[in-house]
Amino acid sequence: MTTPIPAIRLNHAVLFVTDLERAVTFWTTAFGMEVAAREPRANAAFLRLTRSGNHHDLGLFGLGADAAPKRPGTVGLYHLAWQVDTIDELEAARTTLAELGAYTGESSHGATKSIYGADPDGNDFEVMWMLPREDWGVHENAAPVERLNLSGEVERWSGVGTSATVATGTRS
Repeated sequence: MTTPIPAIRLNHAVLFVTDLERAVTFWTTAFGMEVAAREPRANAAFLRLTRSGNHHDLGLFGLGADAAPKRPGTVGLYHLAWQVDTIDELEAARTTLAELGAYTGESSHGATKSIYGADPDGNDFEVMWMLPREDWGVHENAAPVERLNLSGEVERWSGVGTSATVATGTRS
């Protein structure tokens, strides 16, 4: 029997991009990330979220303008999901993405509420807020795709932070 790897969560993601500086500008503007490191030999930049205790949360490797574009619906990564602490931050994320021309949609998945966007290379991402664990209820083992009533969710959950309780220890 194979022993599972005891991972806690995804530590970082790495994206191939056509124009490294354009991608750095997008991610630092959209998420307020800072450049933690650069590796010129690999045409790479490593970005950190300002509230992260991580060395880097996103790696970007520039391939150049001749790289094949991402094609929707093909095998590979679908999207990244960035978690925010409050529903208010999710509402602000929608505004930010709209201002950047990067907003692509939104939905409710029961226990999580999501806004979607795409970077300049077409890499899809999600910004999500998770309900308090004790309020998952019927969504404990479900992930519906439903219309998001963001104003209603803000009215109900404004000011409730949930990101500090994500890692609660081991599960049996």
